[in-house]
Amino acid sequence: MANRISRDHVPFPMPDRPHALSQEWRNLTFMHWEVDPNKLKPYIPDGLDLDYFQGKAYVGTIPFMMRNVRPRFLPAVPGISTFPEFNIRTYVTKNGIPGVLFITLDAQSRITCWHAPRAYGLPYRYAKCSLETNQDTYKWKSQRKTDGAILEGECKIIGPEMIAQRDSLEYFLFERYSLYTEKNGKLHMAYTLHEPWKFHNAEVRITNNSLTESYALGINVLDPEYIHASRGVEVITWPIEEVNS
Repeated sequence: MANRISRDHVPFPMPDRPHALSQEWRNLTFMHWEVDPNKLKPYIPDGLDLDYFQGKAYVGTIPFMMRNVRPRFLPAVPGISTFPEFNIRTYVTKNGIPGVLFITLDAQSRITCWHAPRAYGLPYRYAKCSLETNQDTYKWKSQRKTDGAILEGECKIIGPEMIAQRDSLEYFLFERYSLYTEKNGKLHMAYTLHEPWKFHNAEVRITNNSLTESYALGINVLDPEYIHASRGVEVITWPIEEVNS
């Protein structure tokens, strides 16, 4: 997989060392809202800056399917390597490298929810999740085990497939090749590499979104302002590394 993915489109140098994991992100629904930066500040680790598009901050809720997650050179394991994930994320920057910060990652994978917080500092939480696809429609539902927070609805793809144009809002939201996390009180980042996103405009019908609502972001969680869908990408990732000030 690594040899198939170009690096020419990434706006900063990627690591020369071997990657750690391969995976696929499939059948994604991207729902975004403009959000008051003050509502996000409680979730931003010290030393990390919110990233803005034309002076505005954004938060996204993204249900999708993680497929064939596996260490480099090892095969995927049936029943373990593929699972639904529902995450809430915002957009940050550090030392000139824009990235993603996850507020939560709810997933139906007990192994991931146990391992990823310990190894990467990522805020995974176990949830019962489902994602069904039927041509251009994705139906999804998650319910977190600990507090019952739910995301339920469906997405319908509309319009042609696109690639984000540089300096567009879609480029700001999608074309990010790093993630940031706090582990043991220290800021870390990890590189992620994939081809440029191919996506469609979409429409959604949300019947329950107590998941996003639980973070008190001051948005109408049933009515996203920007909606897109993608059939997905192949991805390689590197281990986290501590970020210097």
